[in-house]
Amino acid sequence: MRTIGVVTVARSDYGIYLPLLRLIQADPELRLHLLVAGMHLSPEFGLTVRTIEADGFAIAERIEMLLSSDTPEGIAKSIGLGLVGFAQAFARQRPDVLLVLGDRFEMHAAALAALPFKIPVAHVHGGDRALGQVDDALRHAITKLSHLHFAATAASARGCRSPRRHSHSRPS
Repeated sequence: MRTIGVVTVARSDYGIYLPLLRLIQADPELRLHLLVAGMHLSPEFGLTVRTIEADGFAIAERIEMLLSSDTPEGIAKSIGLGLVGFAQAFARQRPDVLLVLGDRFEMHAAALAALPFKIPVAHVHGGDRALGQVDDALRHAITKLSHLHFAATAASARGCRSPRRHSHSRPS
């Protein structure tokens, strides 16, 4: 039996994951290890963790990491809390593969924490572009930390596979 760790941090990724979560849950050869973090656990954002439970999913880990500040300092601190929280979760239970989606800083913390545990990371929606946004840098970093890539478009898939080549040399 293979354990599939799935990180969900907000309604936006949960809605995309839902059909896959049901398939994993129904497969007798797979075990779902659901890691819930971020906005799901916040009363400010409606405690959407209750929706996950109402949908019949057992929550393996709750990673408290979200500060009620969206300042650069608050976001950086939340990433740090997430890194510690996911590391503690992986020390307790190491999934065979970790599934992350998109570009949120909470997902970045999960993918980064998986690295020293040698947990393969599967990234959904890697390679997408949001030029000039922090999300773009986070998504790119998550893609670099990932072993499996599930891009939404052919152009995004090319972004996952090939490193960007920049030539800064000039002829003399």
